[in-house]
Amino acid sequence: QVQLVESGGGSVQVGGSLRLSCAASGYIDSSYCMGWFRQAPGKEREGVAGIATGGGSPYYADSVKGRFTISRDSAKNTVYLQMNGLKPEDTAMYYCAAKVGDYCYIGDTQAARRFRYWGQGTQVTVSS
Repeated sequence: QVQLVESGGGSVQVGGSLRLSCAASGYIDSSYCMGWFRQAPGKEREGVAGIATGGGSPYYADSVKGRFTISRDSAKNTVYLQMNGLKPEDTAMYYCAAKVGDYCYIGDTQAARRFRYWGQGTQVTVSS
């Protein structure tokens, strides 16, 4: 069983930065994919970024490319999402997720369904 706990959310002004953390417990080996998703009120959950624990290039949603960076610290079993240049449209609940298998594409509407394990979410609010 994998458990995920997010932290690092908060309120920032436009252009600010936040770093989200996702601490994973349980068995996660090099064949997993770790992802960040977000969901704003009244909207579908959408993929933000994904990274395979075995290595390889991460995936990013077009809306966050160049502003967000996903990374992982395997020694700490933690995944991070560095968010720079935040915009009001980035306001959402952010979720960490994990799935078995290193297919990490998060850009389609079915991406969330491929992830089995989810954290409780952390709120990010960007104000102008």
